[in-house]
Amino acid sequence: MLGSSFLFALMGVCVKLASAQYGAGEIVMYRSIVGAVCIVLLARWRRGSLRTTVPGMHAWRAAVGVTALVLWFYAIGNLPLATAMTLNYMSSVWMALFLIGGAIATGGARVDSRLVGSVLLGFAGVALVLRPTIDQQQLWHGFAGLMSGVLAALAYLQVTALGRTGEPDFRIVFYFSLGGCVAGFSLGLANGFGQHTPLGALLLVAIGLLATTAQLMMTRAYAIGTTLSNAALQYTGIAFAFAFGALVFDDEITLMALVGIGLIVVAGLAATFLRARVAPDASGPADAA
Repeated sequence: MLGSSFLFALMGVCVKLASAQYGAGEIVMYRSIVGAVCIVLLARWRRGSLRTTVPGMHAWRAAVGVTALVLWFYAIGNLPLATAMTLNYMSSVWMALFLIGGAIATGGARVDSRLVGSVLLGFAGVALVLRPTIDQQQLWHGFAGLMSGVLAALAYLQVTALGRTGEPDFRIVFYFSLGGCVAGFSLGLANGFGQHTPLGALLLVAIGLLATTAQLMMTRAYAIGTTLSNAALQYTGIAFAFAFGALVFDDEITLMALVGIGLIVVAGLAATFLRARVAPDASGPADAA
C-alpha cells in the first residue's frame, strides 16, 4: 500500500506536468489505453476471460468512475497537488455519509453518532482546505476535486456490487479502462487534442504505467491486509503529494490547509473503521479498481 500510494502521488506529478500540454480528458484517454493494454496482457497471462455477463453494471461503473477520474485530473492540473489529492481521498467520508443516508431512508440500524461525527469532521477539513482556494478565485477547481471524491465513492460501491457477481478485478479494471478511452477520445474531439512532444508522450505513457502498477499493488494490499491498516497507509499518498508539490511545483500550502488535510485524514480513518464495523461488505478492495 505504501508503494501504491507513492506511485499514485508520482502519477499526480506527471498529470500536473502533462496538464500544461493536454486536457484532462485527453490525459484520461491515454492513461486508459495504457491500462487496457496492460490488463489484456495480464488476463492472457492468468488465462482469464474478458467476457462479462453484466455489461450494464460495467457501463454504469465506468461512466461514474471515468467522470470522477476526469474531474480529479482537472483538479490536479489547477490546484496544489496535495489539495487535489486530499479532496479525492474524501471518498471514505462520502461513503460513510451514504451509509448514514441509507440507514435513515430504510429505517434500519440506528445511525452511529461517531460515524456522523467523522463526516462532520471531514467537512470541516474540506472547509479549511478550500478556504485558501476560494481566496485564489479557484472555486470551480476545488468543486471539481470535491466532486471527484463523491463520484469515486459511488464507483467504489459499484465495484463492490460487481465483485459480488463474481467479476474478477482485472475484468472490472479493463471495462473501466475502455470507458476511459471512449470518454477521453470524445472530450478530445470536443476540445481539441494537444500537440505531442517527446516529453509529453513520455509523461502520458508514465501516467498509464504508474496508475496501472499502483492499482495492482493496491489490489494485492487489500487481498492480504486489513481494511483499517490499508486505509491508514493509503493516506500517506497525501504526504507524498505534499512533498512532490513543494519540491517540484513550489506549491504553497498554508497552515489552515494543513490543518484541514489533517482533519480529513482523521475523519477518513475513523469513517473507514466505523463503516467496516457497521457494514463490512462496504469496505475492502473496492478502491483497487
